[in-house]
Amino acid sequence: MRRTALLAGVAALIAGVLSWPAQAAPTTFAHPGVTVSKGQLDFARAQVTAGAQPWKGAFDQMKASKYADLNRTPKPRATVECGSYSNPNYGCTDEREDAIAAYTDALAWYITRDERYAKKSIALMDAWSAVIKEHTNSNAPLQTGWAGSSWPKAAEIIKYTYTGGWPGSGRFATMLRDVYLPKVIGGSNSNGNWELSMMEAAVGISVFLEDKASYDRAMATFRTRAAAYVYLASDGDLPRTVPSQNLTTRDKIVGYWQGQSTFVTGLTQETCRDFTHTGYGISAISHIAETSRIQGQDLYGTDVGERLRQALGFQAKYQLGAAVPGWLCGGSLNLGLGPVTEVGYNALHNRLGVAMTNTEALTRQNRPAGSDNLFVAWETLTHGDNPN
Repeated sequence: MRRTALLAGVAALIAGVLSWPAQAAPTTFAHPGVTVSKGQLDFARAQVTAGAQPWKGAFDQMKASKYADLNRTPKPRATVECGSYSNPNYGCTDEREDAIAAYTDALAWYITRDERYAKKSIALMDAWSAVIKEHTNSNAPLQTGWAGSSWPKAAEIIKYTYTGGWPGSGRFATMLRDVYLPKVIGGSNSNGNWELSMMEAAVGISVFLEDKASYDRAMATFRTRAAAYVYLASDGDLPRTVPSQNLTTRDKIVGYWQGQSTFVTGLTQETCRDFTHTGYGISAISHIAETSRIQGQDLYGTDVGERLRQALGFQAKYQLGAAVPGWLCGGSLNLGLGPVTEVGYNALHNRLGVAMTNTEALTRQNRPAGSDNLFVAWETLTHGDNPN
């Protein structure tokens, strides 16, 4: 009887995995529902209003930042051109930072109910939706992913919580549909942080557009890439791969993993490149998992959650100063993980009760987490010890 039940359970699990992409999109999308939910916003607002820490300090940090400046002048361009490492940089920084500012203002509006912030967020979104037509040059997919991750977070809060109206919301949706989504939805065969950030944008945009087909496609791509980005011992002798990359030999895989030939649980494809890019990848995984949870499908209990937990713990250990063994990246690491631990730590440790000693230490050390000035912002405020 037990064997029959076990086999039935395994069969159901396999069937669930195989059918997962078709079931990704919710029947009805939850709004606001990109990375942060209404319940999370309400909790953050209550804590800030009460003067409780770390939320009040995180809010004060955000409010004092350049992104919350009500005198900010948007700098939209018809063509944003971004080369490798943003060289050339024609509108790249302006676009990313205007998008973060729109999100910052949306958060400030929600917490303070000061309409000036809602109107400023709208002005930034309207300025770009009136002008931008395309992203060009070699970094265009990544740039589109970064900016495209912030825009829908801002838009979701404004559209679904600000009662003063947003006449330009339709044009903004058209911008996301025509300028951003086509550039990111096809994915990338570059380093993993590219495709993960691009899928974060695609998922967020799909929620705002209520586009179930794009949501399903982005989530399917994400599941494949996340599994190929963070190694677990259960993967076997070698990391998983993305089929389109044709990493068909051990040598090719080792080369793609920055020359690292010893694979241990929690190692990422970019660990031996540097922790900054690794942080981009980890952050995008956490953001997509959080959006999926808000939309009704909790990935934290799947391999996505386990990979996120292990990646956070592995990188946090060395970010905190642990000695680097000779077998790892030649005995030398380029640190700088960034403000990327709050979302995953809150979901896995606080909600699910998973012990995360190193991640907890790093998270508390870095509070309040600010912005990476690319696509991560204010996550102590929105997700720090947030039970919702």
